[in-house]
Amino acid sequence: MKKYLIAFTIICLVILPATASARLSLEPPLGEASIEEIIGRIILAVLGIVGSIALLMFIIGGFMWMTAAGNEERVRLGKNILIWSTLGLVVIFSAYAITRFVISALLE
Repeated sequence: MKKYLIAFTIICLVILPATASARLSLEPPLGEASIEEIIGRIILAVLGIVGSIALLMFIIGGFMWMTAAGNEERVRLGKNILIWSTLGLVVIFSAYAITRFVISALLE
């Protein structure tokens, strides 16, 4: 235990100040992006997440339908999930296309 404490002390007192005094140059985390580009990236990321959720709903709906075992209520629920997931994907793709068009028009 004492060896670790000595090594930690040496690191803190000798090595860290030497590396901290080295010249650092920080780059902006977002690069040279404008506010339009940043908002566009955020919107596209959110649309990607929502698309992933729609895919998950497809899987859930298909699983419910396939495991219904003749239960009409579960078959109906599975079909409804698949129908609404499809409608959601249409909305997501439309929003993605519109967003791409608007962002590219603003940036040019």
